[in-house]
Amino acid sequence: MITLILLHPLHSTPIQNWTFTDESVIRVGRATDNDVVLYSAVVSRKHIELQCRNGNWEIVSLGANGTFIDDQRITKMPVVDGITIRLAQSGPQIQIRLGVASTPIQETKKPVLQPKPEAKPFKEQTSTRDTAIETIFGEPLEFPAATPKEPSKETVIGEPFRKYPKD
Repeated sequence: MITLILLHPLHSTPIQNWTFTDESVIRVGRATDNDVVLYSAVVSRKHIELQCRNGNWEIVSLGANGTFIDDQRITKMPVVDGITIRLAQSGPQIQIRLGVASTPIQETKKPVLQPKPEAKPFKEQTSTRDTAIETIFGEPLEFPAATPKEPSKETVIGEPFRKYPKD
């Protein structure tokens, strides 16, 4: 069993992990056909490959930006339990655990609960639209009648159209 743990870039705390039990080759990179996909501009499409031979894991760097352990670039190296690798000099860090079941990642920050605002009872508006507009503009407004007395019919683009006479 092997577990890959993606570490937070600033705090080195686990943010995601992947556990593999029966695989003999694990591929990590930006391409979607990898076993572990990391979306980072500095990670190559096929960045590293972990290979298990005779029960021993080995890491092979395939990426153009390199793979680093303790700021030293590697090309091929045996995996030791608890080792932390960095994909590219400024890329994501992955800790590798051998033979250890992954523990669930605990949330580091809990969201602050905000109190819900109290619901206010509905107040029916007592003023009509006309009086509200009159209040805003400070003078009474006159509105034309909604229906004319003698509508005339005209056809506009095949549809009947009512033309209202001006008062």
